[in-house]
Amino acid sequence: MSSINRREFLGRSKRTGLGMTAGASILGNARSVRAFAANEKIQLAAVGVGGRGQSLAKGFLGRGDCEIAYICDVNRQTFDSRAKEYAARQGGKRPKCVQDMRKALDDKSLDAIVVATPDHWHALAAIWGAQAGKDVYVEKPPTHNCWEGRQMVKAARKYKVVMQVGTQNRSAPYNMAAKKYIEDGKLGTIHMCRVYNQKGGGNFGPAADGDPPAGLDWDMWNGPAPEARYNRNLHRRWHGLWRFSSGDMANDGVHQLDLARWLCGVEYPKSVYCTGGRFATEGLDETPDSQVAVFDFERMLMTFELTLYTPYMLKTDGGIRNSDLIPYWPQNATRIEIYGTRGLMMMGRHGGGWQVFDRPKSRQPVVAEEAPGRFPDPEHKEDFVKCIRSRELPNADIEYGHRSALLVHYATASLRAGGAKVDIDPNTEQMLGSQKAQSYFKRQYRKPWVIPDEV
Repeated sequence: MSSINRREFLGRSKRTGLGMTAGASILGNARSVRAFAANEKIQLAAVGVGGRGQSLAKGFLGRGDCEIAYICDVNRQTFDSRAKEYAARQGGKRPKCVQDMRKALDDKSLDAIVVATPDHWHALAAIWGAQAGKDVYVEKPPTHNCWEGRQMVKAARKYKVVMQVGTQNRSAPYNMAAKKYIEDGKLGTIHMCRVYNQKGGGNFGPAADGDPPAGLDWDMWNGPAPEARYNRNLHRRWHGLWRFSSGDMANDGVHQLDLARWLCGVEYPKSVYCTGGRFATEGLDETPDSQVAVFDFERMLMTFELTLYTPYMLKTDGGIRNSDLIPYWPQNATRIEIYGTRGLMMMGRHGGGWQVFDRPKSRQPVVAEEAPGRFPDPEHKEDFVKCIRSRELPNADIEYGHRSALLVHYATASLRAGGAKVDIDPNTEQMLGSQKAQSYFKRQYRKPWVIPDEV
């Protein structure tokens, strides 16, 4: 399955109840013995500086101990404005700008890369970074398909680099407190967990193919995906196309699935079943707007439910994330419900906190325990920077991110195979019982954007 077996990995990366690293280190890397001076700033390459990439770059710059040494983006039109902005934030030091990230990776002074490309580029960019000896922060979902994740784990271990996935919930103090609450047995034994991803949606209509805007390397943007002519709608709404992503289950739902999997302490499901479709809207999106997946773990079921036509379901807003307020759970769009034998935990991701409910009294809810929460983006960046210096495994190490992304890919494969139930082999991570589902385990890569079998 990997260069280290499951028991060895879980043993050496075991964490305390509060989720802090218990001395698991990445040894053998020449960079791990480098002594960072207390005032030495970590040199980063921002790979993809669109919406999320821009937010990440500004967040790392705001820390004061990081600098953006390179801007790597296939769209040259972003270079000047981003370079000026980052230079103003780092004492006038202007980043170098390149369309091909490999030019940045050749720079020995570069410490790490921050990957915020579209989903279909995450794995290849991260593996290139690892092969160059750079630590990697890669946005979620880390992978486009099952096979890519194991290749990323192999690369991270082989080249002894820190590889952190952008699933920030694992760095949130309120989630660590919930994990300890569960591990202390206060919720009892968990046999059911329900994960939700519900919001408004829409679809996108057709637009004529044409030539890409000046400065955009469309061939590189398309990268590992099948060749296609430039289309402005395709460029903007890639989440809804299988060649680039697995829809909103991958885009947003993977956050909740990762948090739920961590809190419930489960690894590989025994079997997976998924059904759904695009029922509410018409257009060019291929991925579902209505979806239900069932993951059968040992003595526990986890379900995932998605609706993208429900604007009355609300994501946790900034007013709640930045206060001690608790969401109104019945209409919280990204909630998790954990059913233990001693209580029901309602959990918010990216802030919002959690509550544990006991039996009602006089028809009124009884809250046995609760904790507010904050959006843990700053804590997640802190963990990545800390691990660059210490060489410890990060809170959202690629092994964890890969296994959570597998839930998305297993469900997607089942759905695309007509709702086939698939059994999971934990040793190979492959799907049994449906050849069509298994055909989605790995994609056909377009040269030269190929992830090699031996990384």
